[in-house]
Amino acid sequence: MHHFDDIFGMAADRHGGAQALEAKLGKPKSAAELAALPEDRWLSIITKTVFQAGFNWKVIEAKWDGFETAFDGFDIGRCAFMDDEKFDSLLQDTRIVRNGTKIAAVRDNAAFLLELREEGGAGSVLGGWPSTDFIGLLAMLGKRGSRLGGTTAQFAMRFAGRDGFMLSRDVTSQLIAERVIDKPATSKKALTAVQGAFNTWMDQSGRSLTEISRVLAMSL
Repeated sequence: MHHFDDIFGMAADRHGGAQALEAKLGKPKSAAELAALPEDRWLSIITKTVFQAGFNWKVIEAKWDGFETAFDGFDIGRCAFMDDEKFDSLLQDTRIVRNGTKIAAVRDNAAFLLELREEGGAGSVLGGWPSTDFIGLLAMLGKRGSRLGGTTAQFAMRFAGRDGFMLSRDVTSQLIAERVIDKPATSKKALTAVQGAFNTWMDQSGRSLTEISRVLAMSL
């Protein structure tokens, strides 16, 4: 496995030098900023990633104002206690993508976020989870959330601005090239190896998971 400086150098060579690469990286939000993110925004972000999975992202984006209105601004109390009448009306609502399973996921994820109030709140739990155990956060989201398996939770955390890696095709290819894994990471063993590699690169560079992930994606 290469030292992170070497991987950064490869990415810089492909993207116009170190300064140009730095400009493309961006940084995650701080734990304090994430703790202040309202519950309805967490639910909005999670819902968007759930609906985007398997759909044309541009369609979801174009309809997003309609989603916000149809789901009452993603008020988690109203969404968590959605009754059958509301659910049935959403199945007929042309402002959104009318997928019953994903509409049900909004209700379930709102209930999940309500549960997190007992643990300090969504912002504190999701934003404050240690980056050195990002796979633990993903596992928790996959277990307790609805339709948050695969890369959906990764996208949700990235869009929320929380530190994390994205196991995209390019990142996965570089992890294979670095011999961290030998195929896309889906097993607990493989994900543990991925987390270990990212933790090593964090120690070497002082950078966030988000930055490291983007550098890996651009190093091919």
